[in-house]
Amino acid sequence: MELSAGRVYALQSSFELNGRISAYPQSARGYSVGNCYLLKEGDRALLLDTGYAVNEQDILEQLASLIGPDTPLSVFPLRLNEFMSVSNAVAIAKRFNVIECYSPVPDIEDWIEFDTLRGEERNPVLKTTIIGSLSGKGGPRVELGPGRVVDVMNAPIRLINTIWIYDEATKTLFSSDMFSHLWGDREDGPWLLGGNEEDDATDFPFVRSFLLNTRYWWIEGANLAPIRKAVAEVYDRFDIETIAPGYGRIMSGRRHVDRQFEVLDDVLSQLDRTNIAPAYVPRGLER
Repeated sequence: MELSAGRVYALQSSFELNGRISAYPQSARGYSVGNCYLLKEGDRALLLDTGYAVNEQDILEQLASLIGPDTPLSVFPLRLNEFMSVSNAVAIAKRFNVIECYSPVPDIEDWIEFDTLRGEERNPVLKTTIIGSLSGKGGPRVELGPGRVVDVMNAPIRLINTIWIYDEATKTLFSSDMFSHLWGDREDGPWLLGGNEEDDATDFPFVRSFLLNTRYWWIEGANLAPIRKAVAEVYDRFDIETIAPGYGRIMSGRRHVDRQFEVLDDVLSQLDRTNIAPAYVPRGLER
């Protein structure tokens, strides 16, 4: 899916929601989609996440339709300790000209080499490019090409080590596992929520339930004031017109962006420890 002409593409692989996908509530039924993103500028390209291993051929074919085998390609897994981000990194490096892999830690191969040790020969070594400190407001910036840089930051709300990316050129926020609560009834989507479409899912009860019954079970009764502030800083700092999550429908249009941040802040406010006692919510208990 082309999100910005010649500049941003979503590589998408759909999957059925059947109670076994931990990124969604156990009762969720229908279909969702895993999203990897390719950013292009001149003769360079940057890939955010690499997809699940089961979708390897699908991801490789989509990449091949967008770049050539010699295109300098940088890879940036947004969640090093999650399969959605790292499973196909080596397969991509075998087929394409991967010049580096961005990482907050050294020796990226230690995190992604699921199939590199075979026989006596190692597959091509991936160069690790360490990103700078992610603390504070002025996080590192990655240059994709002349005049094209992206901002790199710690996700302001996260369970595991997670990175958000903002692309100023296309006003796109790549939000990893946040804002991923929109799925559908059809395997073929649609997987883009446009500016004139209605969002019938994003309201306080639904988003609250979604967060508590996925990886954000810990927020009920937590000290959420610092998290609310950090989320608000991202919203205020960047001119966001598209939210591109790691899962589910992509949201395009300022009206949808405003709504997502508004509802998220409302949920975090109401679940703060000043308003509700801490509670552990088992995955099978949905409310």
